Amino acid sequence: MPDFRLSRGLANGQNSVTKCNLSTCYNILIVETRNIIVIGASAGGFEAIKQLVAALPADLNAAIFIVWHMSPDVMGILPQVINRQKRIWATNALDNEPIINNHIYVAPPDKHLLVDNGSIRVTRGPKENRFRPAVDPLFRSAAYSYGPRVIGIVLSGALDDGTAGLWTIKSRGGIAIVQEPADAEVPSMPESALAAVAVDYRVPIAEMAPLLVRLTAETVTTVTSARDVAMEEQKKTATEMRIAAQDPALEQGVFALGELTPYACPECHGVLSAITDGEIIRYRCHTGHAYSADTLLTTITANVEDTLWSAIRGVEESMMLLNNLGDHYAEKNQPKLAAMFFQKAKEAEGRAEMVRQAVFNHEHLTTTSIRKQAEEEGGA
Repeated sequence: MPDFRLSRGLANGQNSVTKCNLSTCYNILIVETRNIIVIGASAGGFEAIKQLVAALPADLNAAIFIVWHMSPDVMGILPQVINRQKRIWATNALDNEPIINNHIYVAPPDKHLLVDNGSIRVTRGPKENRFRPAVDPLFRSAAYSYGPRVIGIVLSGALDDGTAGLWTIKSRGGIAIVQEPADAEVPSMPESALAAVAVDYRVPIAEMAPLLVRLTAETVTTVTSARDVAMEEQKKTATEMRIAAQDPALEQGVFALGELTPYACPECHGVLSAITDGEIIRYRCHTGHAYSADTLLTTITANVEDTLWSAIRGVEESMMLLNNLGDHYAEKNQPKLAAMFFQKAKEAEGRAEMVRQAVFNHEHLTTTSIRKQAEEEGGA
């Protein structure tokens, strides 16, 4: 005899019926509306967010969560700016506060913003894509907790934070929206999402608010195997949510998320594992730092230049010391020894110049720049 258990979900609009038999359990999710909106933005995103929120109706029946990349020492002024528009009330998110509709929650400086079945988590988990707050943890947690009720939006920004998270939203049945790259001040984040995710809508900011009004009025219903989802689709996401929530990555089984690589984490020098999401490849170290392929490539190539400048400094220090020692021995009337020190200083000067030319010829690489170069040269 099947066993039926009815549980009421959040104020955000989810009812569920769990049906069990001897072999498995099925959650029949009766989802009233798509009313969880998550937004990620970086460079150029401040104005895009302002424009989008200003165009939304003041009574929009949805909870909105925003991650905008910012320096950790910057004051969290975005809610104040949004509230001047007198539309939907915005606040910097607080840890463990309940989620309510018709409210905008903004990730505070130097904190990740996560959603967890009716409440908010604000944490100082490891940086992702060199940022805290980062977009991917928010998107990932929303997809895990709310599945098809989620609308994920990637706005203007550099590199590709948000792409992996948007893929997770889409894979859990949510809606993926990307700002039209030509409409974005910095198009890299939208372009990356479009290249890697089967995006549902690609629109300029001016068309986004009406689209959200329509989508949040729609109802969706899904039937999923609770066991299959937990065991196959959600396990990796749950692990990464716990890492972002400050649980030790090593204890959470971070090495089981992917294949070990020869690469070192640019932040802590821990070993990196390669994680795949569909055709997306990304990386996470055993302490928890996470990188997209683009961010890792950009960081490594930037570190190469730093290393080369350090080499120049070291060689030039040796050159100056050799010259000083040469002067010393010249004053001591030891010309042959002085000449040898001067010769070694000259050789060091030549090596410094070689390294300096390597710096000038060094290229800062991103996957986007390489892709564009391949297209220009007729590649795939």
